[in-house]
Parts: sequence; structure tokens; C-alpha cells
Amino acid sequence: MALLWMAAAATAQDWAVPVTNAHEQMLAGKYEPTWASLRQHEAPEWFRNAKFGIWAHWGPQCVEGSGDWMARELYMEGTKAYKHHAEHYGHPSEVGFKDILPLFKAERWNPEQLVERYKRCGAQYFFVLGNHHDNFDLWDSQYQPWNSVNMGPKKDILEGWAQAARKAGLPLGISFHADHAWTWYEPAQRYDQQGARAGVYYDGHLTKADGRGKWWEGYDPQQLYAQQHPLSERSWWNGVIHQQWDWTHGAAMPSREFVTNFYDRTLDAINRYEPDLVYFDATVLPFNDISDAGLRIVAHLYNKNPRAVVFGKILNDEQRQCITWDVERGAPNEIIDEPWQTCNCIGGWHYNTEIYEKGRYKSAETVVKQLVDIVSKNGCLLLSIPLRADGTYDEKEAEVLDGLEAWMTVNGESIFGTRPWQKFGEGPVADKDIAMNAQGFNDGQYAGMDWRDIRFNQTKKYLYATAMGWPEDGRLVIRSLAKGNTLLRKGIGSVTLLGYGRLKARQTAEGLTVQLPAPTNKIAPVLRIAK
Repeated sequence: MALLWMAAAATAQDWAVPVTNAHEQMLAGKYEPTWASLRQHEAPEWFRNAKFGIWAHWGPQCVEGSGDWMARELYMEGTKAYKHHAEHYGHPSEVGFKDILPLFKAERWNPEQLVERYKRCGAQYFFVLGNHHDNFDLWDSQYQPWNSVNMGPKKDILEGWAQAARKAGLPLGISFHADHAWTWYEPAQRYDQQGARAGVYYDGHLTKADGRGKWWEGYDPQQLYAQQHPLSERSWWNGVIHQQWDWTHGAAMPSREFVTNFYDRTLDAINRYEPDLVYFDATVLPFNDISDAGLRIVAHLYNKNPRAVVFGKILNDEQRQCITWDVERGAPNEIIDEPWQTCNCIGGWHYNTEIYEKGRYKSAETVVKQLVDIVSKNGCLLLSIPLRADGTYDEKEAEVLDGLEAWMTVNGESIFGTRPWQKFGEGPVADKDIAMNAQGFNDGQYAGMDWRDIRFNQTKKYLYATAMGWPEDGRLVIRSLAKGNTLLRKGIGSVTLLGYGRLKARQTAEGLTVQLPAPTNKIAPVLRIAK
């Protein structure tokens, strides 16, 4: 721990890869690029109240429909993405991810209609992809020529989303993932080890000079792939990338030019589109422990917008006082003092045709139960609805959105603006010891929640108790509200089933017992209990 704080307090010249200040300048102000300074920031009340956001995790990797990380996996011989790409588009020595970019057209994209649809489903904030690990910028980027204005849609995607969010009155979030392109694209340096093209290098080695007479003439593939560097330790083992998300675990050291370019691009987008939230798909912050880039970006945003929120992953207790903890595809099984967020998706992070065809989307019921559980623990849920390359969702995703809208329209008051109660819940899942993997990835362990699992949250006036399903006989007993329970500071007043009306309730030593009517929604009953 001492080493962490020593590094955080270091001056720029002490970092292994400090950013330069030749282009974008960090805004000076109250916050400096140190953990000690950033601890002055507190999560704003608007975010504590929001609870639910929807994320358009959408970009050129949706073109092939072969799932998330396809721009990496198309270079991994034998994988599904490799086979799909080779069969439908060409061998990666001749047709690489750069050649997929012109096929990303967004021809049916209507950001205003989409954001309005998400708002009807209860979204209180809206997130968009600024760039992914594929290193393609979805705006008119002045520091990355491989962007959505120069090629593909030939549109400023971020500007379209930003205008739609402003019209809908939703806070805008932008996620930045391109800091990991340096290692993530390393398979593009490989070659087939078997077959007719064994030993023929993939297109990750190409340079600007190789583009003469090609559609990409004048563009340098290395500004996209960033692969003119030695491979990371054990790079040919596909799984090592997850260990090396932490740059100190054998990842090839990024150049100062690469780090500064990411820094410049991120500040450029922040200054242009003025987001209220910024998400980094990084261990703590971009280039944590090796560069001041991440700390400088956070300080810049906080100085520009003191009510902004920044998300990082795998944070220690001190870091959670400075930025907001993001838990990917999971949740802790306890109340967390500081507000936090789960990021999750109803399918794959990028559109996946196989998930669609096999009907593997999370249902509205699953999403609502996860949301209720997360909110009971002082968290928010950021939910991705994958879009196809043309900018539309499919009819099965529409069913999920319809289900969310129906439940949230009636029961949203039990979510928005609430705070945790004395305990988050009761029931078989609440009582389980549920561990997290890399501070996340445990949402499958919450899949078994039923009417016996009840989650609580509150406002000053009401206590809300949500059962994760409807008991067959309609009899619901809430043990935590038993007569004489020390968790209750006051007596129980009226009990109302949202969307129905007042219910008769009886408080005994067993618990608070209510007899529910026939189900009034398809997911979960919510009791509003007057304090």
C-alpha cells in the first residue's frame, strides 16, 4: 500500500511513461493528478439517485456479428471469430480488421429515437462507446485518423449521441478502452502455424507505405494496430491478456507516443462532448502504475465538471474514495458505503448473431432482479443493449426493452432516489457467501433468486421490499420485519403493493405477512411500507 501512495504522489518525471504536454493541456484547478488530491471528490447526489443507465456499446466490431473482441480473435488461429472472418471476409494476412471498418455503415441509426426508448425503460443516464480496444475513434478525432468521420459511417457518432442525450435530458457518459490496444492487438503480429498459409504474417505488420493503391492509401495501419513493438511475455498464449490488464504483469511497455496519444484523444472528446461520466475499462485507471495519464485525465474532468463521475475497476479502499468502483458482470453480496456501479449486458458486449439465434439474451426478469439486488447494496446498473452494425436492435432485444419499460413504469419509485436500508436483503441467495473473480464476473450466482429472496431500500418516507418473484399461494412473509426486530426504528404503517393498492398486513414474531393478489406484473412484486 505504501508503494501505491508513493507512486501516486510522484512527479511526472518519476513515471516510467509520463505523458507529454505538446497538445492537450490538463485543466488546472482544485484537483491535481494525485490520489491524495482526488480524494476531495465525492460522488454527486444525482448519480446516487440515478440507479440505472443504458449503454450503447456499439462500434465496428458489430459488423461481423461474431461477438465481443472479434478484432483480436480474428487473428487467433482456430477460434470461431478467425474461422468466421476467413470464410466470409478473407484471410487475416490479406483482410484484417482495418478492412472491416468501411463496412460499418450505421445506415439505420437514429440516436434520438434510441435514447428516447431507453429513457422510457427507466434509464437515468446514457453511456456511449468513445473507442474500444480496437483503437477506432467514434468521433471526428483530431489525434486518430482511423475514425468514424473519415471512414465507415462518415458520421460523428459521439456528436449524434450527445445531442440525443441532451434533448432527452439524460447525463452523458463516454467509455474509453483504447489504452489496451497496444497489447490487445498483439495477435495481429502472428501468422498461421498450420495449413496452406503457415508462416504468412497477418496484417498487423503493415505500414503506411503498404497502402499504395489500396482503399486505405494515405492511412498508417500502425496508428490503428500499434504493433511496431516487441510482444508481451507469453503473448502467444491467448489468455495472458487478462493477467496483463495490469501493465506491471509482463505487458510490453507502451511508448510515450502511444500513451500521450490516448491522453490527447480522451481530453479531446471530454472537451468537445462534455460528458458527465467517464468509464475506463482498465485496472484502476489507464496505464496505472506506469504513467500519469489516467490521473491527469481524472483531474482534468473533475476540474472541468465537479459533478462528474469516473469509473475504474479493481480498486482498493483508498482509490474508491477518489473514483467510482465499477464491477463487471457481477456484484458484491453486501452493502458498500460508497456508491458503485455494475456494468452488464443482456448478451455479448458487441453484437453476436449466435446469441440472437439461440435466444440467449438475459430476460427483462433477470435484468430487473439484478437491478433490484444491486440498488439494495448502494449500487447502480449500467446495462448494454447490443446494436447491430446498422444501428438497430433486433426484435428479441425489443422484447427485453418492453419488459423493462412495463415493470419500471409502475415500480420505478422503488429504485430511483432510494438509499440502502439497515440490511440489503434476506433469503437463500442473500445468505450465500458469494465471491467475486477479479472484483466481478459472478452474476451467474444470482440467477437463482425467487420469491424467498427479498431486497430492501428506502426513502425518508418509505421502506421498499421487493420479492424476487411471486409465491404460488400468494403468502409472503418478510422475516426481517418481524415484530420486535431491532432493525425497525419505527412501527410499520400502511403496506401498498405498487400497481395494485393497499394490502392487509400482519406483523408477528415470524415476520411481516401479506397475502398478495394474483400477479400484477410478470417479474416481481414491490411493497411500499410507510414508516
